Amino acid sequence: MSKFQKKGKAGMPELNTSSLPDLIFSMLFFFMMVTSMREEELKVEYKVPGGTELEKLERKSLASYINIGRPTKDLRAIMGTASRIQLNDKLIRGEEVGYIREYVQAEREAMSERDKPFMKMVMRIDKDTQMGIVTDVKMELRKSMALSVVYSATDKKK
Repeated sequence: MSKFQKKGKAGMPELNTSSLPDLIFSMLFFFMMVTSMREEELKVEYKVPGGTELEKLERKSLASYINIGRPTKDLRAIMGTASRIQLNDKLIRGEEVGYIREYVQAEREAMSERDKPFMKMVMRIDKDTQMGIVTDVKMELRKSMALSVVYSATDKKK
């Protein structure tokens, strides 16, 4: 008598799906933690000028945004129609550009040590904004050692 006996064709065992809900919940939790949502509400309107040489940001988490333009329609009654600077959710006037240093410092402290050298300041500027405000913002960025500045534009081909 042989040690091994053939019992005929054995059927395929059933697939165990008892851990499937745990797996799906874990994946959902992972994607919720990794996804970044818009951090700020736009309080200024801007129509960026067209550009011919555009560069795509590789890592948007390294970018901090400065928006310059007229306040939105609902804020014009309070703020007026002059161009304003938006840093996160705070609107400042052109005369208050000194707050930019504090903003850059706070953004730099929020980053990890290895990402700090790659920090970029993205300026979204309305095409009708006076260059005096833009120059003041650029000077404050230089004083705070935020030297990597990227300007937002649309593709002129459109």
